[in-house]
Amino acid sequence: MMTISEEILINITPQETRVAIVENGALQEVSIERQRSRGIVGNIYKGKVNRVLPGMEAAFVDIGLDKAGFLHVSDIDTGDDSAVAEENTTRPTINELLREGETVLVQVVKDPIGTKGARLTTGISVPSRYLVYMPNSTAVGISVKIEDEAERERLKKLIEACRSESQVGGCIIRTAAEGVDETELQLDITFLSKLWGSLLEHAESVSAGSMIHEDLPLSIRTLRDMVGVDTSLVKVDSRETYQRMTDFATRYIPDLPARIEHYPGERPLFDVYNIDDELQRALARQVSLKSGGYLIIDQTEAMTTIDINTGAFVGHQNLEETIFKTNMEASQAIARQLRLRNLGGIIIIDFIDMEHEDHKRQVLKSLEKYLDKDHAKTQVCEVSPLGLVEMTRKRTRESLEHILCEPCKTCHGRGSLKTTETVCYEIFREILREARFYDEARQLLVMANQDVVDRLLDEEAANLAELETFIKIPVKLQVEAHLSQESYDVVPV
Repeated sequence: MMTISEEILINITPQETRVAIVENGALQEVSIERQRSRGIVGNIYKGKVNRVLPGMEAAFVDIGLDKAGFLHVSDIDTGDDSAVAEENTTRPTINELLREGETVLVQVVKDPIGTKGARLTTGISVPSRYLVYMPNSTAVGISVKIEDEAERERLKKLIEACRSESQVGGCIIRTAAEGVDETELQLDITFLSKLWGSLLEHAESVSAGSMIHEDLPLSIRTLRDMVGVDTSLVKVDSRETYQRMTDFATRYIPDLPARIEHYPGERPLFDVYNIDDELQRALARQVSLKSGGYLIIDQTEAMTTIDINTGAFVGHQNLEETIFKTNMEASQAIARQLRLRNLGGIIIIDFIDMEHEDHKRQVLKSLEKYLDKDHAKTQVCEVSPLGLVEMTRKRTRESLEHILCEPCKTCHGRGSLKTTETVCYEIFREILREARFYDEARQLLVMANQDVVDRLLDEEAANLAELETFIKIPVKLQVEAHLSQESYDVVPV
């Protein structure tokens, strides 16, 4: 099994912070935080209930942003962990839990995306290096990525002992806690307990719509959440940020400062590792596979679809072997692209149809194996009778495309334009309408894009001349450089 060598690169400018995770020389994940639109996941607010919607079992909560946050009844902490687990327990309705006008402490679990406001929860959690502290709960959970049963049992006993001494709430033991001792866990619990106390004091002194707690900046969150045992080096190109990161690591992650390095080179850090070139490729619709096959990735509002094609790859034995090898290669590429593009929500994968059931199982197992490295939670379904794989990936922040791009102002996200032929025929119909409406017009002026005018003077010249004869009014053409291919105007003069 190949050893994973991971490097984390952090590029700092006054406008934005960019973090790249590189595994064995290949870019796997990118996070971008811009100062003007910094994400708010993890932030805690003192909210005010604007509207309670019994039909949706939800409420809109004003947290001081442009759009009210959305709080569903299932995200309201009732303070009874055991009751939630009981299948026969009837959860209280939204009307029983909230009233319009009341204040409530909420945390953002999903950034505002598109036209949707932030998704909220009252089940507050505050993360540290080894734990996620849940002050309103009594439950103790352990990361599923800690697989050794003996270690899971050891950690659970340690945390129970620490909790009984500190009289604190519930928590989740994070993957980074594997192998740590009781002293480190106790320090984490003490820190989180004090932090929560100060947050409650702050909440008492501010008005509704105020932020109570802001999550750490991306550079520090990366140390807390992304650095693992496979991380050999963290490089940052800002000396000021390097100092803040080493100070944080010295206080909370004592074994980490030795792996943090300031990059002083004149050549941009991301250029050294070709990160910007990889980002450009991550915005493309088509992804090439080494075998000659390729993926087509289409991101829509409702879901993301991924289609696999063999392309130039024909194999050496038979068609089934070619299809199987292409699908196996695609499974690894798909897992990487989901992380790299930060695609979330519902994802439909159209693998090339396979005849052998064993091949289907191997491809699915390969996909799940590579998805295990993903920091986001994923769930994969079996191959459907139509050969499709349905999966979900937890979405908390905007995708890479939504951060870096905007819909085309010409096609408005359609991804295609009307042909010049189609536009010319639209112009002919508009000329007929204008000629009938303005029967006293001496001339009609057509203003259009250069390519459309060129077609009117070339391939459509005979049709235009015939139309002029029919309406008995001359038609003049004028190029308007600012008009798109689909835009035109017909004016009587």
